Amino acid sequence: MTPIRYALCPTHPAAHCFTVSCVVAEPAPAGQRFALPAWIPGSYLIRDFARHIVAIRAEAGGRPVRLDKLDKHTWRAAPLRPGMALTVSCEIHAWDLSVRGAHLDQTHAFFNGANVFLRVLGQESSPCLVELCRPQGKDFAAWRVATSLPVAAGERGGARPHGFGLYRAENYEELIDHPVEMGTFTRIAFAACGVPHEIAITGRHDCDPRRLTDDLRRVCEWQIRFFGEPAPMPRYVFLVTAAGEGYGGLEHRASAALLSSRNDLPYPGMKGMPASYRRFLGLCSHEYFHAWNVKRIKPAAFAPYDLDRENYTTQLWAFEGITSYYDDLALLRSGVITLGDWLELTAETIGKVLRAPGRLRQSLAESSFDAWSKFYRPDENTPNAVVSYYTKGALAALALDLTLRHKTRNRVSLDDVMRTLWRRFGQTGIGVGDDDFRRIAEESSGLELKSFFTRAIHGTRDIPLARLLAPFGIRLAWDKAKTPALGVQTADEGREIRLATVYDGGPAQQAGLSAGDTLVAIDGLRVAAGKLDTLLGRHQPGETLEIHAFRRDELMRFDLTLGGFDNETPRLACDKPANKLRREWLGG
Repeated sequence: MTPIRYALCPTHPAAHCFTVSCVVAEPAPAGQRFALPAWIPGSYLIRDFARHIVAIRAEAGGRPVRLDKLDKHTWRAAPLRPGMALTVSCEIHAWDLSVRGAHLDQTHAFFNGANVFLRVLGQESSPCLVELCRPQGKDFAAWRVATSLPVAAGERGGARPHGFGLYRAENYEELIDHPVEMGTFTRIAFAACGVPHEIAITGRHDCDPRRLTDDLRRVCEWQIRFFGEPAPMPRYVFLVTAAGEGYGGLEHRASAALLSSRNDLPYPGMKGMPASYRRFLGLCSHEYFHAWNVKRIKPAAFAPYDLDRENYTTQLWAFEGITSYYDDLALLRSGVITLGDWLELTAETIGKVLRAPGRLRQSLAESSFDAWSKFYRPDENTPNAVVSYYTKGALAALALDLTLRHKTRNRVSLDDVMRTLWRRFGQTGIGVGDDDFRRIAEESSGLELKSFFTRAIHGTRDIPLARLLAPFGIRLAWDKAKTPALGVQTADEGREIRLATVYDGGPAQQAGLSAGDTLVAIDGLRVAAGKLDTLLGRHQPGETLEIHAFRRDELMRFDLTLGGFDNETPRLACDKPANKLRREWLGG
């Protein structure tokens, strides 16, 4: 099969412009169609990447070819004589500094293939060759390439590792599943279970490479051994963009794109495990676990992906929620964090879920299905209407693991379910059906779990974690808040306090306040950013306060009766010594 040939050049870094060409040796006789993906797997929102195309043209034999636009991301070239190759070239504006986008300036270039490579419709299974070009000019002489995309060994112009030149992919889906970083990044290498791993850090930083590799190696080796050697990828690359602020990750089959604050990275002489570094390791662990759970064990709705429209599934709770459960658990079991750290992280997740009224309105299955229209399009009412399939999904995974372990006396756990999923679905390429997860959990354990799934996945009642944790010697307690409740989320904006969310049924909503209102004064005293808790701390639940706030440019007055100390913080504590159930689950 003749390969589709691409070339990508950062032609104008200061103008953030890539030029990308696609050469089709055997275009469709009736006129070849091309499309750019509407979304990128792992980020469930229609993003319309074609909007970043500044110009597009087609040619054959040195002459222009008519190119008609059929819809927002699809084009069709005019028919050609047999034997003529067709070239389509695009100029693409790349100024999205995110893990799912494309970004180019004088300091570096980063892109996901879904942003830049046209899909040749009808030839998606054809092999692809990609020439990655260095920007012109002496300022870019030191640039290198970091990607898990294989070099085109044996091809004329084939790239050397970390060099510019030809790379290859078996098909279009693989082509867009290997993000690329170009620039003068810091490269750190290590091996995990014999598999080469790399970390490429872009941006100014003072990272301690030895500390980072020591910790990441332990996490990666634990995950590889968890599912069973050998690893499903020949090599793996962590692409890290270190910025002043930022947090996010996107999984790929042999790499992860990560955005992090540079202060989250370990620095020379750092002692212990700061919360910021712990969070970064959790992000790495999360995206790495996805190399098995969602990239290879995937919902039937994603096998294969339809890149033109939404791919609906009720199972994101399993692929994101279970991954969110194991990301921190992998840190603990690999010895990177302590049991105390893990209990603290789990308590934080419990608090995030229980503070959002949306958990009582939307089930995990509904949250998964509605990700395209709700989860990735948050607004001021999102906490009242939506539950996160990441955080509550992690609690559902925890609850299922506890249920399996307790009822089988640790003979069967969620670990066994995941390994069975890997063997039956991940290693075969078969998509996971809607009821397969429950069926395999029941088959592995011999338990009837329909009532569990009805409540935890398809229902909206809170998961009884305190009762489930008790047999393992873990107690769920609550630390009372020091200030009475307003029933709001706030955002400091300069010296002002804006109401970001007003919770359903809370004191603020009952008083008539709305999201977007800016607090001015409480009982005649000005409210400044960072001082709200100080003011509220001088009052008791049940007191009525006079609130002045701006709604748009209109000053309004409200009488607000303070709620109780119901904004409590969850805390997990362990009985000592550990009983057998907990030792076999978490160690000491």
